Amino acid sequence: MKQKNIHSPALSRITITDSLFNHYVSIVAKKLIPYQWNVLNDCEPETEKSYCIANFRIAAGELQGRHKGMVFSDTDLYKWLETLAYCIERGEALAYVPHADEMIDLLSRAQEPDGYLNTYYSINCPDRKWTNFTEGHELYSAGHLIEAAVAYYKATGKAKLLEIAARFADLICERFAPGGTLENACPGHQEIELALIRLSACTGEKRYADLARHFLEVRGNASEFLKKNLDEQGRDRIFPEFYDYDALYAQSHLPPTEQNTAEGHAVRAMYMYSAMADVARVYGDEDMAESCIRLWRNLTEKRMYITGGIGSSGHLERFTVDYDLPNDRMYCESCASVGLMMFGQRMAALTGEAKYYDVVERALCNTVLAGIAAEGDKYFYVNPLEVWPANCLSGTSMAHVKPLRQPWFACACCPANIARTLASVGQYIYAQDEKSVYINQFISSELITEIRGTTIALKLRSELLQAGKVNIIISEGRNQPVTLRVRIPPYMEDPVFLFNGNPITPLIESGYAVVAVSREEEQNLEIHANVKPYWAAADKNIRADAGKLALMFGPYVYCLEEVDNRENLANVYVSPQAEIVPVANSTGLPGTLPLLCFCGQRLDPGLDSGEPYGKPHFQFTPESFTAIPYGLWCNRAPGEMMVWLKAILTIPLVTESERTR
Repeated sequence: MKQKNIHSPALSRITITDSLFNHYVSIVAKKLIPYQWNVLNDCEPETEKSYCIANFRIAAGELQGRHKGMVFSDTDLYKWLETLAYCIERGEALAYVPHADEMIDLLSRAQEPDGYLNTYYSINCPDRKWTNFTEGHELYSAGHLIEAAVAYYKATGKAKLLEIAARFADLICERFAPGGTLENACPGHQEIELALIRLSACTGEKRYADLARHFLEVRGNASEFLKKNLDEQGRDRIFPEFYDYDALYAQSHLPPTEQNTAEGHAVRAMYMYSAMADVARVYGDEDMAESCIRLWRNLTEKRMYITGGIGSSGHLERFTVDYDLPNDRMYCESCASVGLMMFGQRMAALTGEAKYYDVVERALCNTVLAGIAAEGDKYFYVNPLEVWPANCLSGTSMAHVKPLRQPWFACACCPANIARTLASVGQYIYAQDEKSVYINQFISSELITEIRGTTIALKLRSELLQAGKVNIIISEGRNQPVTLRVRIPPYMEDPVFLFNGNPITPLIESGYAVVAVSREEEQNLEIHANVKPYWAAADKNIRADAGKLALMFGPYVYCLEEVDNRENLANVYVSPQAEIVPVANSTGLPGTLPLLCFCGQRLDPGLDSGEPYGKPHFQFTPESFTAIPYGLWCNRAPGEMMVWLKAILTIPLVTESERTR
């Protein structure tokens, strides 16, 4: 496979102007950074204590005590630093630079002489370092340290955190690379692999990428390693829920190049697949690339929700079997959809194909946005497609489903993951190579970048859902021709292209409309397309959605909320021929996405009062309904929510002759 050089421009060169995404990007700097800083310092009164920064102070010898909180709580600070780095790169949240530098100094003091840095093991059990790969998260935590370090170095030019991370990475190379004492070990939770690829690209040190590849190869050759390692822990087990742990859970059942189905813990899978795509690109590994393509197809065609949610099981946050996609008790962890975006971005960079961004867009516009409140201070860990608040009871099989976003979680991976994703959302809008600028998302924004020594300024204005139009203005001096590659997603029907007002018919290549721009004066590319809301159905094998309809507009899934449509949404029926009418958003929700109104029926079974069962006397009452984007649900009054609605179908009568055939 020929190595491609598709990469993201610097975030400092991208400005988000879209009304919806600018709202969320802005609250990261204005709200999430200070809010999460308070949480990490245990001074946010409405949240559980994090103990995160206190643990680092204990590890540095500045406080007395034992490690508290999750075994991987170090990563909460690392992801906060990474998020802050993206804000700094965009010129925001600069008041928190002194806090970040203070934390980096603290990390330096907590780091051990050989480079080791993990507060749980340094404080509670220093004699058990590198012994519990299944539960210990040492390599996972190291990976998030590395990602934070690379981001902070790129944003500020300050190398101290990068040096801390590199010292730890050097220790990991010494222990885990071929010839090391732990050369046959692999991490229980993947993350170190993709982080090492980033560190290699940043530093130019090939050994880091080589170790990432080695971790993937070792994983597939040691299918029983992690299970055996877990059994060896005896009384020192960290996660009692791992009583039925298996190789599938950790994607160690087969070598990565032989895996065909998305298995196990959804987040771990996405991080591993992302690393596989990176390794395939960096090393030109055809077998790894083919495996990524197979896994992507199984994942997105048979194990993904309409919202881009993945991981349907509430037990161990994992995949189950093809088409097992329940709506009310599924898991769909926010982190898993973040990981899906990461995997899709890397697959597009590996193959040059736009179709991967169709799924990135689906996950971003629905599950990832749903994971955070419009005010930025509350979060969903689990993202159901149907909620009946009364049955979301603790101590039951529904305990994991929350009808309201939570201020924080003891396991706080999702709030920090959503924050770093939104802070860096520009990387999912644009990409570039030696000759081209790629437009992968229709999120209004501006880009200034360089290609072949030429500065390119680009303004993207998208009104796809309001007026069926995208306008792209290209300016700045150009002494070399530049190619625009604009992704054309399936929902853009019958696109028409105008270049400087004149109709053109661009080549469609790998899902991108390819337009050459060669003149120096300002150029204007307009795209007009038929983008209308529509009713969607599910594959016949998705049993949970049989005979049901979902409402979509562009990449956005819509849902009904009780606040607009009364209670008992389970009794709402709609015809697939029902007209869908977009109306202006008057709810106060962020952005300018329209509401969608339609006429349907509400069912009354006609039973006698007080009797739970009886002979049916079904009656349908016509009613108007209002749907909002799923990503914005639960930002007003709490209540029921539903994505999939029962369909009213005309069933043809069976004649006597047909019945007896």
